[in-house]
Amino acid sequence: MDPEAVLSLFDRQMRQDARADDPGARVERIGDVVRQVGAGDGEWNGVVWSDLNEATADAAITTQVQHFASLGREFEWKLYGHDQPGDLAARLRAAGFSPEPEETLMVAEINDLSIDVELPEGVHLQSVTGRSGVDLAADVHEQAFGTSASRLRHRMLSQLVGKPESFSMVVAMAGDLPVCAARMELHPGTAFASLWGGGTVPAWRGRGIYRALVAHRARIAAERGYRYLQVDASSQSRPILQRLGFAVLSTTTPHVYRP
Repeated sequence: MDPEAVLSLFDRQMRQDARADDPGARVERIGDVVRQVGAGDGEWNGVVWSDLNEATADAAITTQVQHFASLGREFEWKLYGHDQPGDLAARLRAAGFSPEPEETLMVAEINDLSIDVELPEGVHLQSVTGRSGVDLAADVHEQAFGTSASRLRHRMLSQLVGKPESFSMVVAMAGDLPVCAARMELHPGTAFASLWGGGTVPAWRGRGIYRALVAHRARIAAERGYRYLQVDASSQSRPILQRLGFAVLSTTTPHVYRP
């Protein structure tokens, strides 16, 4: 895989030509900025692409702040490490944005992945097809990450109902106990499927369940004709993904503005 070429393809297909990832949301192109505006409360709002320079960055930031403030919406500027100008992060902070923890943009060509991974004895996978499965996945998220899953629960239900053909979610069960959950978004018209979640409850970490869920989703993406898997990886998942065959392409740091 040519990392530079794949990063360019990712920027074009997944960011510059982005499509709304929530039913009812819309993607708007305003000058050199591409943003998503959610249909209502609880849906994601943010900037997914920008092509700015030192002369245009501050005005573009002000325009986005004013737009989302007029809607009374919190929004995220999804900043990548290779975005320009080089001091865009500092400009966002000066405008009132708060940076969240940095993640690593990782991509793998599915055919190159090591996906011959087995689940631990006594653990099985359960596909999520309705509200009860979403509740299991949300419970895992809260245990794994220590944060509320109320907004995530709303989004997962919305995607499951509104875009079932582009959304896949699975829960790893140890008997009747949910121990890991992960989801995948498929992006029609692109070469990419993206992996999200992948949280394991503390007592079940280190047993290969996360790797097994990556392999499970990779097989689904391959069956549906996708070439690449993309992940915004935390520091905990990055070494696991590298061992499976994912390459580091850039970093991504959410910058959040709360009106």
